[in-house]
Amino acid sequence: MGIEALLITLIIGAIAGWLAGLIVKGYGYGLLGNIVVGIVGAFIGSLLFPYAGISLGGGIAGAIISATIGAVILLFLIRLIKRA
Repeated sequence: MGIEALLITLIIGAIAGWLAGLIVKGYGYGLLGNIVVGIVGAFIGSLLFPYAGISLGGGIAGAIISATIGAVILLFLIRLIKRA
């Protein structure tokens, strides 16, 4: 992985984590936490969407949307586990 791909991954992860934190109230993890949540969310989104037959298109916008939805799912699961 080149330095450009790493930077793009970090930026997409930060944006997706921040957006997911806004959607799921009460979750603010700071910059590093948002990056981690966004990257894990992107992994979840990349697994779920093709399996469900959903295509969000290519490019950065599709990656941000997919990662954000995956991060929202992740934060929702974390909330369920903390309540139990």
